[in-house]
Amino acid sequence: MRFKTFLPGLVLLATLIAVVYVLKSGVLSELLNRDWIDHEVRGKGIPGEVLFVTVGGVATALAIPRHLVSILGGYAFGLEQGTLLALLAAELGCALMFFYARIVGRPLVSARLGARVRRIEDFLASNPFSMTLLIRALPIGSNFATCLAAGVSRVPAWPFLLGSLVGYLPLTFAFALAGSGVDQGATPQIAAAVLCFVVSGVIGIWLYRKYRHGKTLGEDVEKAI
Repeated sequence: MRFKTFLPGLVLLATLIAVVYVLKSGVLSELLNRDWIDHEVRGKGIPGEVLFVTVGGVATALAIPRHLVSILGGYAFGLEQGTLLALLAAELGCALMFFYARIVGRPLVSARLGARVRRIEDFLASNPFSMTLLIRALPIGSNFATCLAAGVSRVPAWPFLLGSLVGYLPLTFAFALAGSGVDQGATPQIAAAVLCFVVSGVIGIWLYRKYRHGKTLGEDVEKAI
């Protein structure tokens, strides 16, 4: 019984070490840049779109900021299509990390950090969709940590994933807008993107403070991981 609990923990630990190694090696940074977009994605049609979503999803699952993927999406595909594809990539990364944490990490974390995970469950339990949406609307916080913490909790998958999808949209749009103006050096587009980011952040913080009902999430996520 102990071995069955211990083995998933080893796998989860090995995965986190691998994530750190990949981030430090710069492999994903070499992929997610303008040169890669120009040579492998832009103007390649459906294969380029699929490649972008796949690489972007894996990158966000490995803790690469989803905002970088959104900027590159806007640069590669324009505002509308770039927003949609970057949103799909972010959701793919969210689902990958969530289900990986649930399948591999939950046995260990439930045994060792039950009380801390329950605090996250308490935050999301009353309305997983709405509370997840509030978290995603904030311009701060770790997407990777949130997915990991939710995955090892008992939060239902579909409300969390749907809330993430909707909550990702405002900032994905803002950064894709910025990316769509990079190629032409369009200062108005970049300025509008900054304004969208600020407005979205202010609204997200206001909603979080209004509807969290005295709950706190930041400390619980940090403690849980």
